[in-house]
Amino acid sequence: MTTTHDPSTALVVVDVQNDFCEGGSLAVAGGADLAHQVATLLQSGECATVVATRDHHVDPGPHFSSTPDYVDSWPPHCVVGTPGAELHEPLRDDQFDAVFLKGEYEAAYSGFEGVTSDGVSMAAWLHEHGITTLDVVGIATDHCVRATALDGAREGFAVRVIEGMTAAVDPSGLPALREELRAAQVEVRER
Repeated sequence: MTTTHDPSTALVVVDVQNDFCEGGSLAVAGGADLAHQVATLLQSGECATVVATRDHHVDPGPHFSSTPDYVDSWPPHCVVGTPGAELHEPLRDDQFDAVFLKGEYEAAYSGFEGVTSDGVSMAAWLHEHGITTLDVVGIATDHCVRATALDGAREGFAVRVIEGMTAAVDPSGLPALREELRAAQVEVRER
């Protein structure tokens, strides 16, 4: 990774929450291991700025379903006030410079749909802190990581998805996803 102490680069940790890790209501294989990888990276001090996103659902309407299609509707997950909504140990909110909460009353995939607890959008916060480059890691490569990376590019950031630090719902779709990201000027690289 090239985040080493560069004050214009932020590590964006997407949705590494209990419900998206093994044992959660919408578990993605490798999620728990990813939480430990991210914690190790944070402890290394390599990254000058680190932010996180979290699904933060109160009542997201048809995003939740008892008969989900796993495209537009999903089993209930990351409900505010439940353990499933928390970051997966050993990660904690206080390890991040900012945490962006998304999806209280609607589906939200991109971290750029999120806001801090005091209402600051992710784009505004990053620009205010002089960030020009994003290294995106997290869960799930093919959903929220994808949406965050694409929105980051649309917002004018240089974006790199660190594929060795993501977990996908459907790994068979990764070749097509890589092409989609590259077409949007998002760099895909291994750690």
